[in-house]
Amino acid sequence: MVIGGGIAGLAAAARIRELRPDSEITVLEGSAEIGGKLRLDEVAGVMVDVGAEAMLNRRPEAVVLACTSGLSEDIVHPATTSANLWTRGHLVPMPRTLMGVPVDLRALGEDGVISRPGLARAALDAVLPATDLEGRDTSIGALVEERFGREVVDRLVEPLLGGVYAGHAREISARAAVPQVVALLDRDRSMARAAAAAITATSDVPVFAGIAGGIGRLPGAVAAASGARIETDATVRDIAHRPGGGWNLVIGSTRDPRILQCDGVVVATPARAAARLLSDITPAAALELARIEYASMAIVTMAFPARDFPGIPGSGFLVPPVDKRTIKASTFSFAKWDWVRAAGGDLAIVRCSIGRHREEHVLQVPDDRLVEVAVNELAEAIGLSVRPVDSHVQRWGGALPQYAVGHLDRIASIRADVARVAGIAVCGAAYDGLGIPACIASAHLAVDKLLSDLDDTDDTDHTGRADNPDQG
Repeated sequence: MVIGGGIAGLAAAARIRELRPDSEITVLEGSAEIGGKLRLDEVAGVMVDVGAEAMLNRRPEAVVLACTSGLSEDIVHPATTSANLWTRGHLVPMPRTLMGVPVDLRALGEDGVISRPGLARAALDAVLPATDLEGRDTSIGALVEERFGREVVDRLVEPLLGGVYAGHAREISARAAVPQVVALLDRDRSMARAAAAAITATSDVPVFAGIAGGIGRLPGAVAAASGARIETDATVRDIAHRPGGGWNLVIGSTRDPRILQCDGVVVATPARAAARLLSDITPAAALELARIEYASMAIVTMAFPARDFPGIPGSGFLVPPVDKRTIKASTFSFAKWDWVRAAGGDLAIVRCSIGRHREEHVLQVPDDRLVEVAVNELAEAIGLSVRPVDSHVQRWGGALPQYAVGHLDRIASIRADVARVAGIAVCGAAYDGLGIPACIASAHLAVDKLLSDLDDTDDTDHTGRADNPDQG
């Protein structure tokens, strides 16, 4: 049984089918549709992504799952990956960085992204002693600020992390969120030199991939390929040990409960829902899960007459929060994806993202107000002078887990506690990464643990806990 029909839960179902072809698999989704943050909707008659719109190509899990789910012919790559930065009142090409770590300080000065004093401070990276993180975690903001100074964090790291995590660089764990940046510390005393070498080594591999017709097609394809029975509007209220082994799942309202029985459970829900379900089974893990904070955001997608849209190069722009704008990024979907341009015809499909951690007040306005804010700031940023012919607002309340400093230790503790209980496992965006490949990888870990438990049922007692002399 899989609880949660987002991409992690669906990937778990597909993994079970791969490893145990004869299994009876049910996916229980509490909302009206599967897919989680992967979703399609219509704007001006064009079906487009209103959630995640790309998957990391440099990790294999997402592309492999798409291919094995029948979408191999539809894998595409962005038509352009060049982006801009809207900062200090101007739109400038986004400097080359590795998650905000600059590789060419001179370019920062030429475009005015960093001030002269800021550049002088950033140049110290080349002569500072090597940073040693042995045995400790720190925020990505603190790490980059130590090497390059405050301005590089404010103007480069913050807008990049804001787009991925909707969080704040000085609170997000470097080891958990951007391990590729931490890895630079072992390659060169200078993080800038190490970042430049790392980018050069992977420059011929596309960073991102998409699916013609939208990433939102992936959940349905995975569900179909898994052969699982999918139930929507099926909120699981409780999980309890079944006498003799296995689990009872309580579904539905308190007035009309329904009980499903199963041998094993994968909990693929957001952290707080998982904490509620696991509170009586693994209380220590539940407590740690409940401490993971989440950010809310909204995606505003608009369709403009293509002939009237300014000819801005690139796939869109990012906005440093220090510039005090409401939108944190804008994607020119019609320029980024050939399939969007073709589907839109004479329309230019554009989207803006709004909202960061603990800034929910920005979202507490009607949809038409969010559209108005997006249009007004596009006008200021790129000279847009027309209104959209249609718009769509997708709110993602509490959708993005925040990887605080110490996140890896927290997840290790959660998994250690869950590992002591046979027949149950956890996965999703709260654990090893927010991206689609990371969610799929966490699903694989969960299923491998679950199936191993089921193979070892002769060594478990009737409570479902593995025999352990230390448990008393």
